[in-house]
Amino acid sequence: MPAAFADRWIRSARRLGHPLCVGVDPHLAQLPAVFRRGTMQPGDPETAVAAEAFCLALLERVAGRVAAVKPQSACFEALGPAGASVLARVIAAAHARDLLVVLDAKRGDIGSTAESYASAYLRKGAPFACDALTVNAYLGLDTLTPFFEAAAESGGGVFVVLRSSNPGARDLQDLRVGERPLYERLAALLEPRAAALNGPESGWSSLGAVVGATWPEESRRIRELLPRSLFLVPGYGAQGGSAREALAGFVPGPDGGLEGGLVSSSRAVGFPPEARDADAAGWERAVDRTLDAAISELTSAVR
Repeated sequence: MPAAFADRWIRSARRLGHPLCVGVDPHLAQLPAVFRRGTMQPGDPETAVAAEAFCLALLERVAGRVAAVKPQSACFEALGPAGASVLARVIAAAHARDLLVVLDAKRGDIGSTAESYASAYLRKGAPFACDALTVNAYLGLDTLTPFFEAAAESGGGVFVVLRSSNPGARDLQDLRVGERPLYERLAALLEPRAAALNGPESGWSSLGAVVGATWPEESRRIRELLPRSLFLVPGYGAQGGSAREALAGFVPGPDGGLEGGLVSSSRAVGFPPEARDADAAGWERAVDRTLDAAISELTSAVR
């Protein structure tokens, strides 16, 4: 069995010196001109070809520079059956480049449906075999059991949506349950389950939480409730979260640097404005510049 996801992530992040995870999201409307072909309508076979070319080119830019990538499943599903095939190939291509894959799918359902999702993404032999998966807990904790079991079996990771980065997160996640908001109640319920997925090498848990960079105070509170869970932190960069805010829930590691999660950047790296109409070389230069800037900022912030 592979090493626990948390151990693999922490090992790579320590080696690289930063926690950046790059989103691989082929948003059709934003796809740079150099990759566009055909009508760019979701049902056009050439659209899937264009999306795959973009994703593979992005993987080439980030390989060796970051430890993980985060494909957004919805971007591929929007392309229909061809998109599902592209997603499978992108996952395989990322693994071939020694990149961990966190699939952002936010799955969550009951009984056999949850079992099927776990078999699709996390169990041994899964057709979309990712290293970690985002899930939604709001149908109850029993719906997460198949994902936790699959992660324990395969060495995978599970990130439970806890405090998302969107402004509307307050509508439900802040609702009071007794003396605390709902997201804190959920964190407390997850803590004993997180301990069961602690990596033997790092001590960090492969049962992680999605905690947006736009909520630094909440991140610190959640860290108190989930002291060894990795955080998946969206909202850095294009959504307005700074490096310092993104690292609010991180803690000092053995070498004194902050660790404890993955900071995700998608649009800022893959779609820099100056690359929209550039040729292939211009797009590469623009992506490299934004990637260098994000890595530099986060490297400084963790020290």
